[in-house]
Amino acid sequence: MENTWKTFNSSGDKRVIVTKKLPGDKWLDILTRANCRVEVCTSKDILSNEEIKSAIGERCNGVIGQLTEDWNNSLFQSLKSAGGQVYSNYAVGYDNVSVDAASNQNIAVGNTPGVLTETTAEMAATLTFAVARRVVEADDFMRNGNYNGWLPTLFLGHQLWGKTVGVIGAGRIGSTYARMMVQGHQMNLIYYDIYRNQQLEKDVTAFSKYLESRGEGSVWWKRAGSVEEVLSESDVLSLHPVLNEKTFHLITAERLAMMKDDAILINVSRGPVIDESALVKHCEEHPDFRAGLDVFEDEPEMQPGLNELENVTIVPHIASATTWTREGMAILAARNVAGILSGYPAWDAEDIQPFLEDDPPQAAPSIINAEAAGVPIYSGD
Repeated sequence: MENTWKTFNSSGDKRVIVTKKLPGDKWLDILTRANCRVEVCTSKDILSNEEIKSAIGERCNGVIGQLTEDWNNSLFQSLKSAGGQVYSNYAVGYDNVSVDAASNQNIAVGNTPGVLTETTAEMAATLTFAVARRVVEADDFMRNGNYNGWLPTLFLGHQLWGKTVGVIGAGRIGSTYARMMVQGHQMNLIYYDIYRNQQLEKDVTAFSKYLESRGEGSVWWKRAGSVEEVLSESDVLSLHPVLNEKTFHLITAERLAMMKDDAILINVSRGPVIDESALVKHCEEHPDFRAGLDVFEDEPEMQPGLNELENVTIVPHIASATTWTREGMAILAARNVAGILSGYPAWDAEDIQPFLEDDPPQAAPSIINAEAAGVPIYSGD
């Protein structure tokens, strides 16, 4: 991999490796102004752990890595042995990171929250309508020269106005998607989350009252007592849980069978939330059932048969792929690394917008293991 690395600010005192080229230039400027020598892997291939260890070498102060990499105890031991102090995931999720292993080595772990919410929710909505209105099928039909004129029965899809949208995982992204569907398309909402989202409930109630004041009917919300309740009642189901032992294969063959025959299933969270083989079989046996997937169980591979299904729309993990979001992620990752290497404390507030500006607080914006790694908390002084 020697020829696939590009070095910036070669005279920098601190060495930082970045395992993939990141969008924009501001992130690189942040690291160079923090006196970092920055080495960027320009290969599009996913690096193995051995390749990452080789890149870390004998001296490495920090790393910006990817969600496609397995940051386990062995990698963090190598980073610590090289003088490493910080690792930042170029993602908001960090199920690919052994945070405990990093904490045991007193290595701070960062992520990039707060800039993916609306972008990812938009992709969930995009997939919802692409699937409901059979956009990809119709596009292929046109490109293959099959269109001979308008027909009353050509590519009939689903109208979602007034139907019921289900959300599993009503955190930032899930609740934003819910608002898009409720407020934009007057859908009713049923959601399941281990934590009640009172703000979402208030927002839907307020919107319903607004509709009633205009004589336009109403919408309702319900917090379900179980996943199964959401499955059975939803016309559209969008998945937004974190990935852990409890949510691995949350959607199984048995649970798919609980859904309506013509339901729509959307996943922009993590691939292993769905038993992908079970989904393939279900879609084969239920041609009116439709799915839209941005993530896959064994990325970048897909389960056999998935790419042959006309009732499934698939895109390559691009839910956060807008210029603003991806550049914002790079900025936050760089500020995490530069902040820790500069001796800054960890930010302790949800609002990370100040870190996207040119004169941010002197803090690392998002360190998820600050206490365990011995990083002090920003006091504002």
